[in-house]
Amino acid sequence: MISNHLRKLVLLVCGIIFVAGSALAQAPQAAPDLAAQVMALQQKVADAQMAGDNAWVLTSAAFVLMMTAPGLMLFYGGLVRSKNVLSIFVQCFYLMALVSILWLLFGYSLAFSKGNAFIGGFEYAMLHGVGGAPNTTYAPTLPHQTWMVFQLMFAIITPGLMIGSFAERFRFRALAVFMLLWVTIVYFPLAHMVWGEGGFLNAFIGPENGVKALDFAGGTVVHISSGVSALVCAIYLGKRTGYPGPQFLPHNLVLSAIGAGLLWMGWFGFNAGSALNSGALASAAFVSTHMSAAGATMAWLLAEWIFRGKPSLLGGISGAVAGLVAVTPAAGFVTPTSGLLIGLIAGVFCWFACTKIKSTFKYDDSLDVFGVHGLGGMLGAILTGVFATKNVNGALGDTLGGLVDGNPHQILNQLIAVGITIALSVVATGTLIFVVDKALGAKAAPEEQEVGMDIADSGESAYHPA
Repeated sequence: MISNHLRKLVLLVCGIIFVAGSALAQAPQAAPDLAAQVMALQQKVADAQMAGDNAWVLTSAAFVLMMTAPGLMLFYGGLVRSKNVLSIFVQCFYLMALVSILWLLFGYSLAFSKGNAFIGGFEYAMLHGVGGAPNTTYAPTLPHQTWMVFQLMFAIITPGLMIGSFAERFRFRALAVFMLLWVTIVYFPLAHMVWGEGGFLNAFIGPENGVKALDFAGGTVVHISSGVSALVCAIYLGKRTGYPGPQFLPHNLVLSAIGAGLLWMGWFGFNAGSALNSGALASAAFVSTHMSAAGATMAWLLAEWIFRGKPSLLGGISGAVAGLVAVTPAAGFVTPTSGLLIGLIAGVFCWFACTKIKSTFKYDDSLDVFGVHGLGGMLGAILTGVFATKNVNGALGDTLGGLVDGNPHQILNQLIAVGITIALSVVATGTLIFVVDKALGAKAAPEEQEVGMDIADSGESAYHPA
């Protein structure tokens, strides 16, 4: 019996030693398994963030494209005379196609690949290397293609804004060539200077000796460039036959109001999408954008009520667009209250520009592109230097905030950026319109204007007698 008990005891001890040995042998593997699980969890979190950000920015890109078609088409189309509405539509569609192709061929590369302080190179020509992996310089939580196509929509609408200034008198054949040259010589370099890596006016990833200007979503790149360039074209082409006169009233304000509503909605993609994520910064830009539009609508209507005796639908929708323009460079840098103030100031200022300044200098800016986008963009860029604060956008730090953060020098940076944008737009646009006019004949003849650009350019009409 002692022998049996001893045997059992030995077996028990051996079993204990075996189990303990197995546990000890497996113990070193626990740490790698835990580390692998943590890494997998981190990857899932990163994938989830990319999915959310990607969904928002792709949606925003679609919103910005909607601003051109149908938003801008309806807004401008209703403001021209009925015999010219289709010319607005076809010009918008042409620009959607033209700029998209140029963007793929070389436009995106000139704007956003590495180059010098004023223009990019050809690293991304034909969208080479632009795929699903993020470009961490610009948008670390987005596929590179998403960032690229989002920026494309800005390139499309910018020349689209210009057509309102010389509406009803610019031949399509000349416009087709002019716009190809303009986006290449004006827009692509300016986009690089303001938003591109190493760009002279880029506050965040520009050169040390550059100007640290703030432009959240396109005050300089989109609105000042288009507004100033449009005015240059309008002055060069001269007035429409018979202008001014009552025959130049909008033919369908219903279309324009629908277009303005689509522009207001699309602007949330324009500004809040420029946060490049679906987080708090997008919310801040969204709210400041809305408040500015509301403030400018109210201010323009009140100005009309006081000085004209009646508020108008045309005034209301013009005010809304003015507020959206002015807040564009500031949207991701300012509080909702500052957004409202920007809108209130812009509403009065742009109303004055479109009524008093225009009548004083007697230029024919058909649909007030310069008064709203040009001057409104300048106002917004300067006010960004006043109201930008690190409390909204931490990337501003202690040195890039505006006057409210104790940095009055930022206003000077904004003024320099405005001046450079004006200079480039005036010189380049003046040269291009002169060359194109001499080669192709830009201004429609009086008889073409009389029959309407729909018939003269396209041989079709939007409306037919019953």
